[in-house]
Amino acid sequence: MKHVIIYTDGACSGNPGPGGWGAILMCDGKQKEISGASANTTNNIMEITAVLEALKQLKVMCHVEIYSDSAYVVNAFNQNWITKWKNNHWKTANKEPVKNREIWEELYDLTQKHIVKFIKVKGHSDNQWNNRCDYLATTAISKL
Repeated sequence: MKHVIIYTDGACSGNPGPGGWGAILMCDGKQKEISGASANTTNNIMEITAVLEALKQLKVMCHVEIYSDSAYVVNAFNQNWITKWKNNHWKTANKEPVKNREIWEELYDLTQKHIVKFIKVKGHSDNQWNNRCDYLATTAISKL
């Protein structure tokens, strides 16, 4: 089974406002960069979208390590929020509808096709891959 390392980041100019996302996928010594943008979005949507779009690139079941500076994304999986939301018909512990449900549902489904581990990294620090993803995300915004 392939081992894939993915770094992701999302950015927003205003919140809501124009946003971008970037991801780097690494496997077998190869590297692929992807990015995209949306004219009216939020930072959280861009963070989730970065992971979603990266996982869409995988064509076979893989061991995947996802590195993100988004506590929202990492905690949704590592603290089992997403499983609780799903089991609670996409409601939070406070019985409120989960924000960004459609993206979370799609991301949840994709994570079930792989063996996925989420790792939190410190944003805007000395991590070259996280910094590169931030560059991809902000550059995508500038192309809108």
